Amino acid sequence: DRRCVSIDRIIKIIEESMSSKVYGLLKRPDEALVVSRAHSNPKFVEDCVRTMAQKTVEAFSDLPDDAAVTLKQINEESIHQHNAFAERTATMGELRAELACLKA
Repeated sequence: DRRCVSIDRIIKIIEESMSSKVYGLLKRPDEALVVSRAHSNPKFVEDCVRTMAQKTVEAFSDLPDDAAVTLKQINEESIHQHNAFAERTATMGELRAELACLKA
């Protein structure tokens, strides 16, 4: 049983899980706004993946427990000599159970 999910919903979940909206190109005055937003809502890559998991479970509540989900966040660093990476692969059932434990 294959079900399709909306790529637009997936993109919205990803964008809403970040510290600030990401832009491909910014003018200098806009950079300050993005930095300010990111600093007022700081998140590590692990925080973004956790937020994506929560929003995915909420947005796709109709998916069966055995539906596979891979959540991944990579922050390409400009200051450090390494990138930050977090990934979670699970079934919807596993994510639902984990999130239920967090709420309890």
